[in-house]
Amino acid sequence: MPEISRCGWCVGDPLYEAYHDQEWGVPVFDDKTIFEFLLLETFQAGLSWITILRKRENFRCAFDDFNYNKIALYSEEKIQELLQDKGIIRNKLKVRSAVTNAQLFIQIQKEYGSFSNYIWSFVDGKPVQNEVKDYRKAPATTEISDKLSKDLKKLGFKFVGSTVVYAHMQATGMVNDHEVSCFRYNEVKKL
Repeated sequence: MPEISRCGWCVGDPLYEAYHDQEWGVPVFDDKTIFEFLLLETFQAGLSWITILRKRENFRCAFDDFNYNKIALYSEEKIQELLQDKGIIRNKLKVRSAVTNAQLFIQIQKEYGSFSNYIWSFVDGKPVQNEVKDYRKAPATTEISDKLSKDLKKLGFKFVGSTVVYAHMQATGMVNDHEVSCFRYNEVKKL
């Protein structure tokens, strides 16, 4: 059986490969899923993505299945409970930012009809198709991620630097950064 060609960053770890094969780069327009990735990406800041993937289900349980309406209302007691949860990243600033970001997420939904409408407007509603030959040479930021990051920060979002934002764009399919030799490149391009 021939070896499947995947992006080099995920090869060798079954969890990473499954995430790459099924989710990474697939365009996401559903606000709940967009928020899930936004929360996970903000916790990932300064850490590896595989660390977050391994804790993803713990995050799902701890953060009420990524329900931003519930998270926006978290009390100080709930925040303290999260800070004791060994299954997630127990960073005080990141936990508090999840609550702030959920509140702001809801405000943007009210203004734009959905968060999806807002965030996808930065790429004119369709994925940017890049031609990455080697994932190690793919950009960590772009002009678009710089602009989106700046706008999110201006609105009050936390842990949304351009690198985090670009990783979010890659994860949610706003950009197709699969290596051109990867079996998912053309599949994702057609979505």
